Amino acid sequence: MDTITIVIPFSPYPYNKSSGKNIYGDEYSTGKYINEYFSVSIKNNLVAIGCDIYAYIKDLDNSSRRQDNIVSGCASFCDSGGAKGSLLYDSSNASYSASSTYCTGNHGCCLSAFSRMPRILFASIQTMNTEKTSWTSSNCTYLLVVEKGIAESEFTQLLGKCKKDDYYNVGQAVNWVIGNVSCDKATRTPKYACGKNSRCVDDTTRPTEGYRCNCSPGYQGNPYLPNGCQDIKECASQQGKHSYPNDARCINTPGSFLCDPNDVKLMLTIQLFLDVVAAVTFVILIAVCLWLCKRLQKREEKKAKQKFFKRNGGLLLRQRIPFSEESSGGSLLKLFFKEELEKATDNFNESRILGKGGASTVYKGMLSDGSILAVKKSNKMDEDQIEQFINEILILSQINHRYIVKVLGCCLEIDVPLLVYEYISNGTLSSHIHRNRSHNSDPTVSKPSTIILSWDHRLRIAAEVAGAISYMHSCASTPILHRDIKSSNILLDDAFRAVVFEFGLSRLLSVDKTHLTTLVGGTFGYMDPQYFRSGQLNDKCDVYAFGVVLAELLTSQRVVSSNIIEDPGLVKRFTLLLKQNLIFEILDTEIIKDLEDEKVILAVAKLAKRCLNYNALHREGQA
Repeated sequence: MDTITIVIPFSPYPYNKSSGKNIYGDEYSTGKYINEYFSVSIKNNLVAIGCDIYAYIKDLDNSSRRQDNIVSGCASFCDSGGAKGSLLYDSSNASYSASSTYCTGNHGCCLSAFSRMPRILFASIQTMNTEKTSWTSSNCTYLLVVEKGIAESEFTQLLGKCKKDDYYNVGQAVNWVIGNVSCDKATRTPKYACGKNSRCVDDTTRPTEGYRCNCSPGYQGNPYLPNGCQDIKECASQQGKHSYPNDARCINTPGSFLCDPNDVKLMLTIQLFLDVVAAVTFVILIAVCLWLCKRLQKREEKKAKQKFFKRNGGLLLRQRIPFSEESSGGSLLKLFFKEELEKATDNFNESRILGKGGASTVYKGMLSDGSILAVKKSNKMDEDQIEQFINEILILSQINHRYIVKVLGCCLEIDVPLLVYEYISNGTLSSHIHRNRSHNSDPTVSKPSTIILSWDHRLRIAAEVAGAISYMHSCASTPILHRDIKSSNILLDDAFRAVVFEFGLSRLLSVDKTHLTTLVGGTFGYMDPQYFRSGQLNDKCDVYAFGVVLAELLTSQRVVSSNIIEDPGLVKRFTLLLKQNLIFEILDTEIIKDLEDEKVILAVAKLAKRCLNYNALHREGQA
């Protein structure tokens, strides 16, 4: 326990020589403790000085219900016969001489230790009527509570001293505590006195609460200072050195120490293990980071795909067209995935380009099942082009004709929507009749070697194109106005059969209407002059463009020559020479040199002229 030594003054207790009774009574002192922070310590002895007396201290606390309430007591006798070694009274100088013997109780002094700490202290000293009545020779007694270790010579000299105001100061050990609260309450107050690395100890020796502070195990110092408890360096102390074998290494830790075997192999093994753990942990962290990055990237890609799908008209197309996501076979269009088409075109590699135009580029692709397709990708995308894209899908989804290109599906989850066609292997009609690929502006052109088309080929191609236009105008569930019929929008397959495509500018015409009023769209040279001026689109506009294609098939000349200044155009030259009966001057020599019947060419030329009539009412129909 934490104790301090204080100096307490004790006064003598005189008694009557005749009766032997204490003048002030037998009770010496009583009380719980010295004050609220201090109490008598068990480190004291009870000392009684006087002749034929009995002194004792008992504990008046009944809370513990202990029967042994007397915690210390002793009896003191005096030898009046003057035996050697006794404490004798000298009447000449009224003093006693102290012997060197201990305070055993036979020489006017007795000493007794405390059996336990009294919680409520009661002290008493009483005179005993002995046979020799030694008490009659001295009328003064003392009851002292003295700290253990004080020399007996300090207090045995008090025998016989009995002046009224004579006080004796003696050292007394007292226990002390902090406050009157328990540890549980103290730790929650700002005035908690224990410093760092210390522990609170409740005081159980007093009825009132209180606490003291001790340094935690492994620490030493003053626990009442903020950093008073310091770590004990066990490895540097002799105790620590004896706690581990010579072949081991002592490692000091806060509040304790460790014994580490000085084994090189073990150290290497531990180091290797730690390195492996660190490496595995690092790899796991990298893997987790990569996984998180990939997951976040996928989440962002998913959001971007949903955004593009909505912007590219995916919601509208889903409502208007039945799509299939399982396969591209059958009559349903397929919604292709972005990754699927990127893989098919080798990430849109330039080596896969079939053709380029001002607005789009077409790539050749191969799916995982080996099927070949053409992927049309716009070079840029704005609202007008998105509208054309949606319009083209809507129209082509309603067409099923051998001379009209078949659309397989689309991809809407990319910033630029992709349109997927069947692959047509022999390029465009324009590339064959003009035999100059550099002028080709069509975005879905394949790149085979061009050939000179015979008259039979050209006549059959003209009939197939006419059949496709007739189907669009008369046989489709809703009449379709192509609006961009031209030789570069006519593909040739392996057997050189015509396939009409590029429906971005096409429009649907209700059966109860004869025309549509639109913004002018099409290709210069193929555009109906009346439509160009009025903006009224009808089926005769496609007839006019078909007449221009017939003129191209007959002459193998371009509609507009870019290298001839003030060229009136193919249509003007063709109709003028036909009117002057000089048509053979403009016809392609390759098709007439082996021709047996010129009447067929003249009939086709006259058909082209009727299709090119300025007055749309006088043009040929496509029925």
